[in-house]
Parts: sequence; C-alpha cells; structure tokens
Amino acid sequence: MQLCVGTVVEGKVSKITGFGAFVDIDGGGSGMVHISEVANTYVKDINDHLKVGDAVKAKVVAINENNKIALSIKALLPPEPKPQPQKRESRDNRTGRRSNTYVYQPPKPYSPDTGDAFEDMMARFKRSSDDKISDLTRVIDNRRGGNSRRSKK
Repeated sequence: MQLCVGTVVEGKVSKITGFGAFVDIDGGGSGMVHISEVANTYVKDINDHLKVGDAVKAKVVAINENNKIALSIKALLPPEPKPQPQKRESRDNRTGRRSNTYVYQPPKPYSPDTGDAFEDMMARFKRSSDDKISDLTRVIDNRRGGNSRRSKK
C-alpha cells in the first residue's frame, strides 16, 4: 500500500511510550502518533487515551526521508466547540455593589447580511482606536513626568 500525506489509515497500537504511540498500519508498515496528536485537549498521560492493542484510525501528516510515518488521530476528530462568553456577577470591593461584567468578544466582521453599514463599522473602529491612543499617550506622559530621580537644574 502506497501511503502519502493526507491518507487515512487504520491500525493497531503496538507500543506506547512517554512521547507517543506506535501503530502497526493495516496493509503493512508502522507509524507514530505523537502525544500532541492524540486528542483535541491537553494529554498529560497517553495511557488515559490509548492502550496497546487498540484499533485506531489516523491521518498521515508527514513522511520523512527515512520513510518514518507521522500520524494524527486528532486530525480526524471534530473541532472542539468554542465556549460562549458568560455573564458573570461580581462585587465592587470599594462600594460593595454588584456589577455585571461580560467577557470580551471581538467585533464581528462586516457582512452585508447583518445590516450594519460600513460607515458605522468604521466609526466604531475609529472611536476604539482613538481611545487606545489616548490611553497610551496618558501612560507615556505619566512615565515622562513622574520620574523623581531626575535632577532639576
């Protein structure tokens, strides 16, 4: 069986090491699944995900000049859903009042379907840009004028 990058193969786990798992590919040959290519989440111990003798399906991600085959199980998994920002309630330490804070969401890209006019989007961008510039200018001015170690002549 001729393998190339992007091919999906099936096989059985033959050996597990601290850095990955070796897979005997059906049809001949073997490849290695690096620990970072086992799951969509962080894998501290590969033994939590794979055991010797497990049947796996993997994608060929690389073949080097020595015909060593790099495999990825993660490439065949559906992507992790992104968590939705949640409203959090917190207390202001100075006043003891409750305030609602939101997790930052980046601005949505312009789309003719949303009904936002391009001019409105540019006005919001300009306003936020001006705010950022004024904050930076204020910080720089405070640093320049607030240094008491300078001798006055």
